[in-house]
This record gives sequence, structure tokens and C-alpha cells, in this order.
Amino acid sequence: MKKFLSLALILTLILSLAAVADAADKKEKVKFNKGKLKKIELQVPPAQGSPMIVMRENYSDVPIFGAPVATQEQMVNFIKKRNPAPKLNCTVEQLVHLYYFEGNREGIRPDIAICQAIKETGTWGYGGDVIPEQNNYCGLGTTGGGVKGEFFATPQLGVRAHIQHLLSYTSKRPPKVEIVDPRYELIEKFRPQIFGKLTKWTDLNGVWAVPGNHYGEDILNLWMQAQMPDSSAAALEAADLKIFLEDDKAAAYVYRGLVNIEREDFYAALDDFNSALEIEPELKEALFDLALTQEQLKKFDDAIKTYDKLLTVDEKFPAAWYNRGRLKLLKNDFNGAIKDFESSLAIETINSEAYNNIAIAYLKQKKYDDAWKNIQNAAEQSSTNEFVQENYKKFAACVKVKK
Repeated sequence: MKKFLSLALILTLILSLAAVADAADKKEKVKFNKGKLKKIELQVPPAQGSPMIVMRENYSDVPIFGAPVATQEQMVNFIKKRNPAPKLNCTVEQLVHLYYFEGNREGIRPDIAICQAIKETGTWGYGGDVIPEQNNYCGLGTTGGGVKGEFFATPQLGVRAHIQHLLSYTSKRPPKVEIVDPRYELIEKFRPQIFGKLTKWTDLNGVWAVPGNHYGEDILNLWMQAQMPDSSAAALEAADLKIFLEDDKAAAYVYRGLVNIEREDFYAALDDFNSALEIEPELKEALFDLALTQEQLKKFDDAIKTYDKLLTVDEKFPAAWYNRGRLKLLKNDFNGAIKDFESSLAIETINSEAYNNIAIAYLKQKKYDDAWKNIQNAAEQSSTNEFVQENYKKFAACVKVKK
């Protein structure tokens, strides 16, 4: 019996080794046209993240229940600024009104719920498993791998389902109208550990989305951006008044700096952010806004130093890692750039532009295998990013793949 078992084990090992060898033979073989690769120019996408307003309320304290802070007009403008042609089955104005109507009825903050929808749909640009015809604005029922999730007949039902799903996480009180969220009762029956118990937006981290380590923070960052001032004379006058009344408050200077960014008066914005930092040297929003402004003024070395300081304040700031890496890439510090992009990806794994830029850095170093691997990752992560897709086409035209 022991001999029989030994022979069986040997046979199994032989078959396993044969399978490994066969798999290795089937592995794709890549041949690079190095002459062409030396001539192509791949585009580096713009900096990530928008200028930040100062919010004194900690993100971890922002409740899902409550009244809106941003107005409907602000939310409409914010959506249109991010995507002038969103793929919707109604107007942007109608969609925003639906969120405020449905959200206010259930007590869910509609302005932040819209920001969650912006994150989930790519500002209604889609590109993932969900399609516009579903009117599914928050990824209900999607699990990846081509699973499209729930379909709703109208935009209003899609909005209502989103609000009701938030309600299932936040309160044990049933919705005030008929339940249209197909997953509401699933949360109630099969997830008692979260049903009605997640009252803050950051409580959704790792729950609504997986891994989603900063899911709530990402939503609240969008919410803050939606409240940004505009470039009007009235906005500048209001900002001046803020400083007159609160000249010892860093937030007042940041606010006026944001107005000056909107007015494209970058030197004035630079002065405002520096004034804010004189009051609060480690104010994250002022540091990030200052770095973005320095880049606008082509002060790349200064911007890198500002990002250095910002990352000592908050090492989990993916846009800061990405933007610093981007500046290093433009300065031909390829190894430093790769490290920064990888640090950004360690925090948020879905970032096609980070993979795109890693590919560019490797290409500049003539490390073609690494470059090809990363540009493929970039293209797989985003089918709608024009920078990524155009760069992938250029690179792929210089590659022959054999099975």
C-alpha cells in the first residue's frame, strides 16, 4: 500500500510539473519594436485632485442624516464642470432635484448622496459594468466581472433606491414610501451587524465598496469641491470680507485663494495660501492648494517641496503622492516618480493614470517589459480615459504578441 501511495505521489508530481511547463509554453511572448518605441511620445495626464476648501468638521464626524449644505445650483454646476455631457436619462437639473426631493423626505443628506453617485458612476461617464440605461447610480448589485447589477425603470426610481439603500445602513426606520431598493431587505435580514448602525459617511469604508479604505473620505472630498466659490466679483468681495472679519483664521485666506484660482490670478492665490500657512503651518488644504498653484506657475521644485511637507502631515493622501510623482516624471526623476505612483496605488488600487505614468517612466528607461505590463494595467482599468487609451494604442502598435 505504501509503495502504491508513493508511486501515486510521484505520478502526481510529474503531471504537475508537466502542467507548469505547458503553461510556461503557452505564456504570451512579446517582441518589442525598439526603434519605434524610442520615437513614440506618451502623454502625461494632468494633476489629480481639485483645490480644497477648509472644513472644520472632521470627516469622521459627518453624518449621513441631515440637511444639505450645498445648494442645488452648486451641485448642478459641479456635475456639469466635471462632465459637460453626462450619460443620463434626464437633465442634470432634474436629477439633482430628484436627489433633494427623495433625500430630504428620508432625512438623508442629498448633496453628499449625489457625491457618492458621482464617485460610483465617474460623474455619469460610466466605463465599468453598469450602463446608463440601468438608472443605477450607486452600484446596487454590482460585484465586478461583468455583473451589471440592478435596473430601474426611471431616474426617480434609481435615485429613490439609492436613498433607501443609504437608509438601510443608517436607520432601522423603514422608508416613508414603498421600497424599491431590491437589496434593502437583504441588508435587514442577512447583515444585522450593519443594518441601521452606520451613521457616518466614513462608516461606509470597506462596507459599501471593497476594499474602499477611503471610500467615505473620497465622497466627502467631492462634497467639499462642490461648495467651491466661483470667479465672480461678488465671490471676491465676500472673500475679502471674510478676511476683514477673521484675519487670524487660515480658512479665510484659503477661501480667498480659491476665488483667486477661479479668477486665474495665481500669484494672488499663492500669497493667500502662504498667509494661511503662516497661521496654520500644517493645514492640509492650504498645502495642497499651494502645490497646485505652484504647478500652475511652473514652480515645479517649489511644488515638490510643498508635497513633501504635505505627505509628512498626511501620508495617506493619494493625490499628493500621484502629483508629486507626476512632477518628478516631468523632471526625468524616473525612479522617484515610480515610487510615488506606487505609493498612490498602495492607497487606492484603481488609478489607471498612475499605471500609465509608471509605464512612461519605464519606457524612458528602456525597460520595455515593465512598461508594457503597466500600460496594459492602465488600459484594463479604464476604457474611457482618453490619455490612457491613446497611449495604449501607440505602445501596442510597437508590440507583437505571440501565444
